[in-house]
Amino acid sequence: MPSLKDLKNRIASVKSTQKITKAMQMVAAAKLRRAQNAAEAARPYAERMEGVLAGLASAYQGREGAPALLAGTGKSDTHLLVVATGERGLAGGFNSSIARLARETAARLISEGKTVKILSVGKKGADILKRSFEKNMLDTISLREVRQIGYGTAQEIGEKLLAMYAAGEFDVATLFYAEFKSVVSQVPTAQQLIPAQFKAGEGEAGLARNYEYEPDEDAILTDLLPRNVSVQIFRALLENNASFFGAQMSAMDNATRNAGEMIDKLTLSYNRQRQAQITKELIEIISGAEAL
Repeated sequence: MPSLKDLKNRIASVKSTQKITKAMQMVAAAKLRRAQNAAEAARPYAERMEGVLAGLASAYQGREGAPALLAGTGKSDTHLLVVATGERGLAGGFNSSIARLARETAARLISEGKTVKILSVGKKGADILKRSFEKNMLDTISLREVRQIGYGTAQEIGEKLLAMYAAGEFDVATLFYAEFKSVVSQVPTAQQLIPAQFKAGEGEAGLARNYEYEPDEDAILTDLLPRNVSVQIFRALLENNASFFGAQMSAMDNATRNAGEMIDKLTLSYNRQRQAQITKELIEIISGAEAL
């Protein structure tokens, strides 16, 4: 049984930890609002670009001569998994849930005889994936020094992917990130970037076919398809940023409450042991007095 001094030290230690988790919760809450606004602001642009490209791409159905970023290489032997996670932990299951989806996808592709390459955006995802797929890791892009995520950050990653694709280093590229739903819900998502796949409905595609474009569809796709890669990466990074702070806020709130419960239990044990010790001392004093 721990002594009164040990219990007192443990209570002080847990109280210090509780102050830290409470402070981290407040910081995450302050940053979440800004990150959530940025993520929500990027969604309409990214979705509308997908809609326009879906309409333009529909004109190439059943035709030859489609751009390489749309038609692909004609095979799917080599897959590049771009796994975007956080640079820091203490965010519950945020990083592990994205890495789990990427790990399951990699295992499935390897079982099908495909070659898998992994590009990690964020240190935590790289640390998790290296345990199972160290030989498949190409590189880790660190965003630790990036104070505020901008389009330029995503553009650098997008240009790297386009250069690798042009060099024939992969056939299919898939981006993994967490879509922000709420403070308590961040959904791990896999989105194929190259060759481009669009989710636009038939109405949008049909509407796009009624437009006359100047310049023609070929010139527009040649310009927009590479840009769309960077736009989708930018959106994913913003979604990840909001998801990270939401998950961290929730995790630190749980940690603060757990610390409070632990303090209550330790305090109860401390008081019981202190009372028992006082009672024992009183009994010894009374017994000694009676003996006299």
